[in-house]
Amino acid sequence: MRDFLPADKARRERVLAVIRERYRAHGFDEIETPVMEEYTRLHAGIGGDNEKLAYNVLKRGLDAEAIRAAADDPAGLTDLGLRYDLTVPLARFYATNRGQLPSVFRAIQIAPVWRAERPQKGRYRQFVQCDIDIIGDPTARAEAELVVATLDAVDALGLEGGSVRINDRRVLDWMLDSFGFGADERPGVLITIDKLDKIGPDGIVAELRERGATATAVDAFDAFLRRPMTLEYNPYGERQIRKALPEGAPDDIVAHLIGIGEAVAAARGGAEPLGDIPLVFDPFLVRGMGYYTGTIFELAHPSVDYSLGGGGRYDGMIGRFLGQDVPAVGFSIGFERIVDLVAEGTDAAAPAVVLVHDRDVPQAELLALKAGLVGQGSRVRLEQRTKNLKALLERAAADGYTAFATVASGTTPASLEVKPLA
Repeated sequence: MRDFLPADKARRERVLAVIRERYRAHGFDEIETPVMEEYTRLHAGIGGDNEKLAYNVLKRGLDAEAIRAAADDPAGLTDLGLRYDLTVPLARFYATNRGQLPSVFRAIQIAPVWRAERPQKGRYRQFVQCDIDIIGDPTARAEAELVVATLDAVDALGLEGGSVRINDRRVLDWMLDSFGFGADERPGVLITIDKLDKIGPDGIVAELRERGATATAVDAFDAFLRRPMTLEYNPYGERQIRKALPEGAPDDIVAHLIGIGEAVAAARGGAEPLGDIPLVFDPFLVRGMGYYTGTIFELAHPSVDYSLGGGGRYDGMIGRFLGQDVPAVGFSIGFERIVDLVAEGTDAAAPAVVLVHDRDVPQAELLALKAGLVGQGSRVRLEQRTKNLKALLERAAADGYTAFATVASGTTPASLEVKPLA
């Protein structure tokens, strides 16, 4: 968990403001949920490994005897926990408030979450997630809306060139079944396949054999990975998808993926039905959350070798709270990763001025000068002159101020000379 100095906080808020504005422009509405949820909901088996990282809240009023009696049963000690993501709270929110929401609900959630991670670089115990979700739409339009809104937000942050890797959990299940992997061994096989970018085909095959996976299935998968491939470029579409999969991929799933591409192409002004859109089909994209039931995707950018966000369709989750299935799909920007990539900037529409005053300037004069500038739309800070004026101005510039003026006793708004901080 981290503290943020004023300049860091201002930078984060600028990035968040852009993301919020672009999401709202695409018809999403922001909601807020409590930082805590019920223990049973956070540990319902839908959060994957994140459930093991949840911060749980001790029940109020437990005495020493009650704590000893429940020492081996976390559920007996706790009834609440800090949220480890924003998807589980959203599912509960929708089930609770469905009657007051539109039939297709587009939600924005931007808020901190907590996970008991081991302290290390890039792993935070408190961090911000930026989620958009569409609930109630089972069609490819929902995925396309999420992809378009996410890429628009990334572009608006000055990170043009982003792309989205896309797959479908149903494709993965079909593919593993076609190779001969049993249903009971698929979760472990997917964990290994998810390492393909890191350890390569040889490492994947070796690890599958070490796991004791079905030998004939591993052989078939190995042969598929080593099949002859042409180097021709295929834009996102049916040819790219079918070329990346074994023969006989389900037509309905392929059609769903093509439909996403057609909608994204239309939204981004592609001249052709699928054009040169920033989508790439990746048959080995896994994503670890067990609640995904269909499309999955990750946000990539050429400046880094790791994903900047991701998401997918989770049609079964809300049904756990509501008692009936409701289609849902979401996309989350990795805010802590993306904020470090955004170029420094200031709000040009709001000048930020430091008034450097002598010790003997009456307070009434200072506050009158400050109020006048604030009334004109400026951000204003009062600073008493120090011996090292250069250091004072450098600190102000680091805090986002763009101009300064020196104030002596008797200075009036008309005589105030504002100079740029450069």
